[in-house]
Amino acid sequence: MSSFPITRRSVLGLCAAMPLLSSQSFAHVAPPRSEIRDSILRRFADLGTSGTFVGYKVEDYLIIASDTTRSGEARLPASTFKVANALIALETGVVGDPDQDVLRWDGVTRANPAWNRDHSLRSAMAASAVPVFQDLARRIGPERMKKYVDVLEYGNRDIGGGIDQFWLTGNLRIDPIGQIDFLDQLRRRRLAVSQRVQDIVCDILPVTRTDKAVIRAKSGLVAARADEKPLGWIVGWVEHEKGPTVFAMNMDCPEPRHVEARMALTEACLGDIEAM
Repeated sequence: MSSFPITRRSVLGLCAAMPLLSSQSFAHVAPPRSEIRDSILRRFADLGTSGTFVGYKVEDYLIIASDTTRSGEARLPASTFKVANALIALETGVVGDPDQDVLRWDGVTRANPAWNRDHSLRSAMAASAVPVFQDLARRIGPERMKKYVDVLEYGNRDIGGGIDQFWLTGNLRIDPIGQIDFLDQLRRRRLAVSQRVQDIVCDILPVTRTDKAVIRAKSGLVAARADEKPLGWIVGWVEHEKGPTVFAMNMDCPEPRHVEARMALTEACLGDIEAM
């Protein structure tokens, strides 16, 4: 069975099981099917928090969501934007080689010791080194950043709030469906940047291996804001003999244990939908 990328326009209506079809993306093919599974939503409640999980089982044309509301709500992407940031840095030539180019530590000692050293793009992605990607964003600059956020059709495409803050505290927003659309296109090398750049970013994404699957994923954590709890993300895709599954999970993280539980909860949700 052949597969096709989903698009945000087509599945924002998944909760009502009435996706809005894009004539360009879905001409002559059936739209993805969708299911809501309350059993996945209960996993968040069992952990003492609220959240959402959406998985797209590519070969089955099947979107499985935990709920009908939060799965379509747009939020700050935090460090999940590092995937797009890396693509843009490579495409613009700000970074040439993901292993050889040295991204210098600015000398400021921060609470995360992994950030207090020089990095390559690969090691900065693994350490989720916020200062490194802030420096890359400043070097890319507002004009080129805006151009490529538009080219990548990333979230609401709004980079207001500071060139080194827009994905952390500024105006950029993306929902789980948008995350899946973006990552599925990256996985398929269908984004409007070079194949080389997409190959590199896929290669440097953090990897978790299980007995039967490989998970390529990026985490994110939004600091607490007025009247809002900290927000944690895990987004990525599973490579499995039954076919790939692209996913996005976000959850409120009012306690450190919730931050630590993000990947384990995501893996449990992926197990629930038989993605791994």
